[in-house]
Amino acid sequence: MSSLSLFDPVAMGPHSLKNRFVMNPMTRCRADVDGVPTAIMATYYGQRASAGLIVTEGTAPSPNGRGYARIPGLWNAAQVEGWKPVTAAVKAKGGTIFAQLMHTGRVSHPGNMPAGARVIAPSALQLPGQMYTDAQGMLDHPVPEAMTEADITTAIAEFVTASRNAVAAGFDGVELHAANGYLLEQFLSPVTNQRTDGWGGSTANRIRFVVEVAKAVVAAIGADKVGIRISPYGRAGGMAPYAELDDTYMQLMAALAGLGLVYVHMVDHAAMGNPAIPAEFRQALRKAWPRTLIVGGSFDLASAQQAVNAGEADLTGFGRSFISNPDLVERLQKGLPLAAPNGDTFYTPGPAGYTDYAVAAA
Repeated sequence: MSSLSLFDPVAMGPHSLKNRFVMNPMTRCRADVDGVPTAIMATYYGQRASAGLIVTEGTAPSPNGRGYARIPGLWNAAQVEGWKPVTAAVKAKGGTIFAQLMHTGRVSHPGNMPAGARVIAPSALQLPGQMYTDAQGMLDHPVPEAMTEADITTAIAEFVTASRNAVAAGFDGVELHAANGYLLEQFLSPVTNQRTDGWGGSTANRIRFVVEVAKAVVAAIGADKVGIRISPYGRAGGMAPYAELDDTYMQLMAALAGLGLVYVHMVDHAAMGNPAIPAEFRQALRKAWPRTLIVGGSFDLASAQQAVNAGEADLTGFGRSFISNPDLVERLQKGLPLAAPNGDTFYTPGPAGYTDYAVAAA
C-alpha cells in the first residue's frame, strides 16, 4: 500500500489526526428550537469519531445566521454547554473535531429564526425557491435586507464570538463556511454581491468580507484553529458562473495563506449535478495553498487514495457514507460492504436514521 495510506496518522498543522478521512459537515437538524445541541448529537458524533477529522454540521454564529429549522448555534452560553458533551464524546475516542460556522445570509426564512432576527445579505436579491419551516412547511425565501456597514461590522464580531465559544465548548477549531451559497460566498460572487461600496465591485472588494472574518477569527483563537470551506463552480444557494471566478479564488487563497489558516476544504458537487471543477483550477489551487488541502465530494476508497497519491489532496472528505456507516473507516479498511443511508430521515428530529445505524458484524 502507498506510503501515504489513507489509514495512517497524519499531521494537520499542530493537530495529530488518526487518518486522512474527514467526516464532511452535513446538516442534520437535531438541535432543539433554541439551537442548543441535544443529547443524541453527542451519541451521533461519538459514534463516528474514528474519522481523522470531524467537521460538524453548519452551526449558526448568530440569530441572523440561523437559516434552517433545528440547526445548532454557537452564540450563547446554553449552546456552548450543549456542545460540550459532543466534543467530549469525540475526544474520548481520540478524535479531532472542528465546528463549522455557517451564516446562511439570504438562504433563510424568519420562520426558522429567533424573534427579532433579520434575513440579511450583501445585496437585496431574493433567492428563488422555498425554505422549509416546522410551523408552516415550505415558504418562499424573503427578499433579504442589504447589509449596512454596521451590519458588516456586527457580523464579523459574531463570527469571532462564535469562534471563542467553540473553543470554550471543547472544539479543536472552526471551519468558516464560505461555500454552498451562504453569506461568505454571497460576498465573493458578483451574482449575489452587487454592492458599489468597499465591499463589492472589484475582486479585491468582493473577497474583503471573507478575509476580514478570517483575520478577526485568527486574531481571536489562532490560525492553527481556523479552516475554511469553499465550493468553486458550485450551484447551491443560487450561485451561478461568473467570468472572474478563477481569479477570485486565487486572490482569496493568497490572502488566506498569508493569514496562516490551517486548512482549505474544497467541496466538489459534480456527483450531485453541479459542473465539475476543472483540472486546471484544481492544480492552480493546490499550487496556491501551502498547507493542508481537504477535498470532499463523492469519493470512494480507490478515488480518495488516488487523490492523495497524486498530491491533489492531503485529506479526503466523505459525507453521506458516514451517515449510515458510523464505523466507515473500519469498513473501508476491512473491505466490508457499506450500508446505504435513508434520505427520508436526513433532516427529521429524533434518533431514527441518525444514531440507530448499526456497526458491521465483527
